[in-house]
Amino acid sequence: MPDREPERGQRPEPPLTGRQRLLRAMRRPSRAQAVVAVLLAVVGFAAVTQVRATEVDNSYAGLREQDLIDVLNGLAGATQRAETEIARLESTRRDLQTSTDNRQAALAQAQERADTLAIMAGLVPVTGPGIRVTVTENGAPVDVNTILDTMEELRAAGAEAMQFNGKVRVVAQTAVEPAPGGIYVDGHLLTAPYVIDAIGDPHNLTGGMTFPEGPRQQFESDGQSVQIEQLQSLDIESTVDATAPDFAQPDTSQ
Repeated sequence: MPDREPERGQRPEPPLTGRQRLLRAMRRPSRAQAVVAVLLAVVGFAAVTQVRATEVDNSYAGLREQDLIDVLNGLAGATQRAETEIARLESTRRDLQTSTDNRQAALAQAQERADTLAIMAGLVPVTGPGIRVTVTENGAPVDVNTILDTMEELRAAGAEAMQFNGKVRVVAQTAVEPAPGGIYVDGHLLTAPYVIDAIGDPHNLTGGMTFPEGPRQQFESDGQSVQIEQLQSLDIESTVDATAPDFAQPDTSQ
């Protein structure tokens, strides 16, 4: 903007220096100057962003082609070794899991067999469905042979456990002998009525007692009365003490 001409009678103002003009422009910039300043700021920001975007890792920039090939081969080898180690560890884990499963299966099988043998040997109380046979003497004493036949027929019909009069457990070594006023079962004196509890399939056990010329018919022919109850739950609580054999030993050659 040109300096105004001095009015008549006034002294003319001295011309502004370059520094004064710069200070005046900074204090009161024109619209054109403001636009130029904004454009310069945008250009500067774009330049800084471009520089940062183009900064890359130049770690391998100075390597020769053969050096780069060696680096890639080393990485491939390390990857292969890692994959091999992972495969070995996974195989070890599978083997350990299989070994654990096999050991648990063997233990479960051994426990099941031990439980079965304990039941057969009369070492533990048992419960389950079965029948209760009550033999009442009507003046005529029972025949020991008929008692033995009853035990054998019940075993053959699938009896898994038996007891007499709720006191004496019947096992493979059980002995029955005549006694004054009753019978001896494994040395225990029992008197009538004789109650035989047998655990197994109730229908099969009943059939083992009632077939023609079977135990029931034998008892009745001797003058005794026989009552058979089929029970869905029967407890046999009597047990025998385990005894170690004096002569028999396991055959380890088989």
